[in-house]
Amino acid sequence: MLSIGDFAGLGRVSVRMLRHYDAIGLLRPAHVDSHSGYRFYTAEQLLRLNRILALKDLGFSLQQVQVLIEEKLDPGELRGMLRLRRAELATQVERDSARLALVDARLRMIETEGHMNTGDIVLKQVPAVRVAELSATALGYDHPTSITENLSPLYPRLMELMEQAGIAMTGSPIAYYRPAPTGPEDETITVHAAFPIGDAEVGEAGFDVVTLPPIEAATAVHEGAMAEAFRTGGRIAAWIEDNGFRPVPPGYAREVYLHCPPGCFDEWLTEMQVPLDNTGTATGEN
Repeated sequence: MLSIGDFAGLGRVSVRMLRHYDAIGLLRPAHVDSHSGYRFYTAEQLLRLNRILALKDLGFSLQQVQVLIEEKLDPGELRGMLRLRRAELATQVERDSARLALVDARLRMIETEGHMNTGDIVLKQVPAVRVAELSATALGYDHPTSITENLSPLYPRLMELMEQAGIAMTGSPIAYYRPAPTGPEDETITVHAAFPIGDAEVGEAGFDVVTLPPIEAATAVHEGAMAEAFRTGGRIAAWIEDNGFRPVPPGYAREVYLHCPPGCFDEWLTEMQVPLDNTGTATGEN
């Protein structure tokens, strides 16, 4: 028999927690001394304690844990539930890391307020480009995490569809954004992932083909992760204002991914193109 203190130490829980488990009938001690009231446990009860803790870590309430324990989940079922929870936590860590990077970038931008260098902005005539594209909806232009989550998966899917159709890309990948076709108070946007395809003939291939119009744009090359793209966007906005131009509302940039080694976001080179006030709209072929 193990005292409650020894059992708590082996199970890596508090004595107070074991008393609570006893009170609600989740984990009763193997023996309670009738004179002193001291609780004692067996080593075998560590197995039940470990299952309780595993189910708690999956997010179940103690009442739900009790039901699941009584149903006697087999080890395979419990392993499957833990693996699912692990995948959920890994996704959450990835999202939190992206948010942390964005916060750091915002802090750096605040620290450089009043010292914005706009010397690397270029006024450029961008010719029309015919592209294959897929699209999705994101929460808004000011939600970079949502943009990344919805835009990024489109590129490998588009590449797969183009390979199946025998269509080759003829230039760097492009992203552009439009307000979603919903109510006026809805800030959601449509994100477009595109590959230039020149004059290739395209049948029914599972993707759209559009011609992005020629634009006059204020452009700059953004170096690093797109989580910090707003810093380059801020430089372009300052240049536009200083030089008496006006962006095409709502001022979304077109992005051309010049160099994007997988996983090496600090090495990315992206040309950001903010259309000025003499642009048109994309025309669709299907």
